[in-house]
Amino acid sequence: MGKNYVPHMHTAEHVLNGTMVSMFGCDRCYSAHINTKKSKCDYHFERPITEFEAIALQSAVNTQLQRNLEVTEEIMPIEQAQERYNLSRLPSDDITTIRIVHIGDYDSCPCIGEHVQNTSELGEFIINSYNFEDGRLRIRFKCKSAD
Repeated sequence: MGKNYVPHMHTAEHVLNGTMVSMFGCDRCYSAHINTKKSKCDYHFERPITEFEAIALQSAVNTQLQRNLEVTEEIMPIEQAQERYNLSRLPSDDITTIRIVHIGDYDSCPCIGEHVQNTSELGEFIINSYNFEDGRLRIRFKCKSAD
């Protein structure tokens, strides 16, 4: 694996993406930078979000994390995946199967990263900051351990 994945933060990214899609009807992030202590996701967006929306987003992500969702994966034929998922970020056209990561019944998407086994391992999701510039909404976040 070429990237250095941080399983708990990468799993939090999945839940954030699922929440952004359900709350705002936008696409999943087009760029992400995932680190141990803090991470960021960039979304194509038409406007800044309000403070109220940021609080609601953080709360909605935490609601999903507190559901103790099991994180699973399945290998699926590419033809079947094309019917269900956006595959525009795949590295090549000669793939016959693809790995789909499921966060309980909440989120599913193609992914090569490492993940935790259950969202209960993530602790509290916190939005550190967010800003909007030239059609890009950037959300910076961290997960605060329950310890």
